[in-house]
Amino acid sequence: MRIEFVASDAGRFPSGGAVAVMVFENGQMSAAAQAMDAATSGGLSRALSAAPRFAGKPGQTVELIAPAGLDVQRLLAVGAGPAAGMGGEAAERFAAQAYGAVKLSGAKVLHVALAGAEEAARAALGALLAAYRFDKYLTTEKAEKKPSIEVVTVITDDVAAAEAAFAPLKALAEAIYFSRDLVSEPPNVLFPAEYARRVKALESLGLEVEVLGEAEMARLGMGSLLGVGQGSIRDSQLVVIQWKNGGDSQPIAFVGKGVTFDTGGISLKPADGMEDMKWDMGGSAAVAGLMHALAGRKAKVNAIGILGLVENMPDGNAQRPGDVVTSMSGQTIEIINTDAEGRLVLADALWYCQDRFKPQFMVDLATLTGAIIISLGNDYAGLFSNDDTLSENLLAASKASGEALWRLPLPDAYNKQIESMVADLKNTGNGRAGGSITAALFLQKFVNGVPWAHLDIAGTAWKKPSTVPTIPDGAVGFGVRLLNQMVTDKYEV
Repeated sequence: MRIEFVASDAGRFPSGGAVAVMVFENGQMSAAAQAMDAATSGGLSRALSAAPRFAGKPGQTVELIAPAGLDVQRLLAVGAGPAAGMGGEAAERFAAQAYGAVKLSGAKVLHVALAGAEEAARAALGALLAAYRFDKYLTTEKAEKKPSIEVVTVITDDVAAAEAAFAPLKALAEAIYFSRDLVSEPPNVLFPAEYARRVKALESLGLEVEVLGEAEMARLGMGSLLGVGQGSIRDSQLVVIQWKNGGDSQPIAFVGKGVTFDTGGISLKPADGMEDMKWDMGGSAAVAGLMHALAGRKAKVNAIGILGLVENMPDGNAQRPGDVVTSMSGQTIEIINTDAEGRLVLADALWYCQDRFKPQFMVDLATLTGAIIISLGNDYAGLFSNDDTLSENLLAASKASGEALWRLPLPDAYNKQIESMVADLKNTGNGRAGGSITAALFLQKFVNGVPWAHLDIAGTAWKKPSTVPTIPDGAVGFGVRLLNQMVTDKYEV
């Protein structure tokens, strides 16, 4: 789908396709809606009056087919909430809602009108995110099920300013698409080596990408990570991504869990829903997407991305409950449950990151625990951290980006739950109680005192069904916007 910005002209109206305008709460019309109402000789007002439950709230729409006085197929009034709260977020939601309402209509063009350049740019982003589809394997889909919109035209007062404001947002959208594609791919296609190849291709954006294989990781002593993948015929990989555009500033670092498929290993998961475990690499996809975004918009920062890529399978060579492995840090770990594998991957990835790069901070992202879904549902990710400043920066970015976080505690008393009788640590706590907390406490053992935050995104990486207009059903790319926002606001030089 293509985005175009065109100049508003009071004497000229859009032609062809569909046009969407905002109507605020209490029936207050935007300037564009008033113009459309006048052009239709009050037709829009009459349509709104005939829809008594339409109150201008977000998500509400009223549609006119072939409205008299306009040369368009459809005129769509979209609820935008209170006029006083109109800003970038509302503009995104408006355009995404409009796209969703007309995408299967047969119209090829959607026109949306927003006066300000910033709102116009955010509307373009909203439409792009709403238009995401992972359809590469759909070979018999009927035409009427395919979106018809080919172009979204954003009508604005200042085209040049809108295009300038949209440039970094377009880079962000492309990065979110990349992240969503990774999460959506079936596991027979996206295994660790293929994943690494796709990230390696990002060198075209100016990133530096290294791929460490199993022999290299073994020499480094990464017994924790390698133990997870030893039951798979697919070799595990560690991908190191560097973006160097911050002068001599100390780098910031992001680490992602990349379990390309998780059967649970010997501690086998139930069959029901196991197909969803292709997205157990959502944390790594967020890190890869973030690095894509930073390079795409030429961010003034030095950033590191580390992806621990494994497949957790239950063959005759698989890791067993009761095994003891030695991590790169030298700490030994008793394996209690082979389905608590993500923390084993991150343990070595975090240690490697702090040891090699000496970053300002590390943020890890992982679809780590089902317990976080019990705690926070599917709209909030769990935040755990040893550093208040880093937590505050993440929470501020969460509010600005719309990707919600909730900070949870790291009580020292819970460390007793991950003490082992035969090793330095065990990889699970005592039962299900506080499972997200004990997982985070486990990870904290491998950060070596570096400022660190852990984002448990198990509930937010995938939405089905989605109630958010900018997120179609399926992969979210959760974390890309959040971390890009934090870097923009706090860490660019």
